[in-house]
Amino acid sequence: MRKPRVFVPRIDPEIVLTGREAHHLLHVLRVRPGREVVVFDGAGLEAEARVLRAGEGVVRLEAGEPRAVRREPPLTPVLYLALLKGNKLADVVRAGSELGVGRFVLLVTERGVPREMGRAKLERLRRIAVEAAKQSGRSRLPEVAPPVPLAALKPVSFGLVAHPGAAHALAEVEWPGSGEAALASGPEGGFTEAEVAQLIGLGFRPVGLGPRILRAETAPLVLAAATAAARGM
Repeated sequence: MRKPRVFVPRIDPEIVLTGREAHHLLHVLRVRPGREVVVFDGAGLEAEARVLRAGEGVVRLEAGEPRAVRREPPLTPVLYLALLKGNKLADVVRAGSELGVGRFVLLVTERGVPREMGRAKLERLRRIAVEAAKQSGRSRLPEVAPPVPLAALKPVSFGLVAHPGAAHALAEVEWPGSGEAALASGPEGGFTEAEVAQLIGLGFRPVGLGPRILRAETAPLVLAAATAAARGM
C-alpha cells in the first residue's frame, strides 16, 4: 500500500498536525497509531514517519531523519497564466502542478476576467497546488503568485507564448537543458496583438500549438507537458 504523503512546513523528530492535514488523515484516510506516512517540507526534504496518536482533531507523528530528494525536472516550467473564468484556473493549477510547473504567475490581461482575485481564491489555488504536489509525489511545492499586469513582468532568458498566428510551431522549439522555461498562455479570446508584442519584448517567442483550436485551460497544459516531455517529467 502506498504511504500517504503529508505536507509539513518543517520536519522535526515529532510533528503535531492540526487543521486540514489532520482532518484528511483522520476522516478521509482514517489513520490509526502505527500507520506509516511520508512527510515532506515542499523545499526538497522528506522523511518516513509513523503515527503516534490520532484523534480529536490532532495527529501526532514521529519522523525519521530527513533526506534530500530530487524529483523535479532539470528544466522547470514557469506558467504565465491569464485569469480565466469559473474553476478553470483551479483545473490548470492542479494539472500543471502534476506536470512539474514550478511557479504560476497569474496575469491581468485585456480580455481576461475583469476583476481582482481575492485572498480566499488565491489561497484556494495554493491549497490545490499543495494537494497536487502530494498526490504526484513532488519534492517541492509550486508557487502561486498574485495577479500582475504584463507591465510588471521582468525579461526572461527563455520564453514561449502560445499564439495562433505564430510562424513557428511548438514542435520546432529547441529547449534549453536546464533552468526555467517561461510559458505564457492567454485568456478566452487570447492575448491582444499589443500584449503579444509586450511579451516578445520580454523574451517570449510566439509558437503555435497545432491546427486545432484549444480551450484557454488546455493551451497552458500543452505548453507544460511539452516542456516536461522535452527534458524529463
